[in-house]
Amino acid sequence: MGELKRRAVHLSGTGFPAIYLLDLVTWRQLQALLLVATAGVFLLEFLRLVVEVEWGPLDRVYDELTREYEADNVAGYALFMVGATLAALAVAPPYGPAAVAVEPPLAVPAILMLSIGDPVSGYLGSNDATTAKEVGVLAVMFLVCFALAVPFTTLHAGTVVGVAAAAAGALGATVADGLKPVIRGYVVDDNLTISPTAGAAMTAVFVFAA
Repeated sequence: MGELKRRAVHLSGTGFPAIYLLDLVTWRQLQALLLVATAGVFLLEFLRLVVEVEWGPLDRVYDELTREYEADNVAGYALFMVGATLAALAVAPPYGPAAVAVEPPLAVPAILMLSIGDPVSGYLGSNDATTAKEVGVLAVMFLVCFALAVPFTTLHAGTVVGVAAAAAGALGATVADGLKPVIRGYVVDDNLTISPTAGAAMTAVFVFAA
């Protein structure tokens, strides 16, 4: 049950691109909202890990929604916010070069790959950050991410380039999901890497095809 709740929290991140797609905010406003939200979650993490504030009932929520290895490390939800914000700020913004100036920006499907694709992959595969996922699980991750990206990429680049960009983004997200490098004993969480990697891969195809 705890794992399902963690996946539900992950899926809730879909709300960020959703409010933009529903025209409730502009892209610039969404970028600002992501920055504010990221600052807020890192304040919470600072209070939890450094100040060690006693949260009372909230401690039980943290215990249920975080994994054992996150007890003394930055939690996945905070890394989710960093990855999504990096993508929103750096990946094909609508005011960028003409070759990649698409609306909606490629950051939208990149964030969706993290908020939707990653929970699906995590539910089907291992929840241990240090354990490689099965090939079948990675194949599902690729297909889900491709399906999320292709409506956006083909909208702006046509079938051939759009499909190639969606495939590149899905492959980037799948690699980030399946391969978690260890730096000085710290596992680089896929919450941090999926969105920027997928967004960069899609952008590269758009630039190459321009």
